[in-house]
Amino acid sequence: MSKIAVVTDTNSGITREEAKKLGVYLLPMPFIVDGTEYFEGVTCTYEHFFEMLEAGAEVSTSQPSPESLTAMWEEALATHDSVVHIPMSSALSGSCDTAKALAAEYNGRVCVVDNKRISITQRESVLDALTLAEKGLTAAEICVQLESTAYNASIYLAVNTL
Repeated sequence: MSKIAVVTDTNSGITREEAKKLGVYLLPMPFIVDGTEYFEGVTCTYEHFFEMLEAGAEVSTSQPSPESLTAMWEEALATHDSVVHIPMSSALSGSCDTAKALAAEYNGRVCVVDNKRISITQRESVLDALTLAEKGLTAAEICVQLESTAYNASIYLAVNTL
């Protein structure tokens, strides 16, 4: 049975502590506040982010650099046969397409899943990938399974006030 690493980004809502517990590789998503780059969960807490936002800071998002992504894959491939990478939805960011382009250089050892998810549904895809890997599926089979169930999830949001 091949050893499969699961990689995702912080848009999944998975914390560094949870990723460590699950055995998942977690790529922090970059964002820029007033011209300074931060990394979610690494160089900026959620509390500090919302403080800056409330103070009127200018915020923009970015995708991980190709170097940070491939460095994480290389780290995972040092101890695993293949990688299943689950980034945020291609409908919301170019990070999925960038990952797919970079994965082409890995001769099938890196499979990028575009299952149109973010947040809690992306997190569920990570948990599903771990379960499928335990059942003995290959990285390619896991990718096919996750993409075939892409639209089998929903998120409902509620606000305290309107």
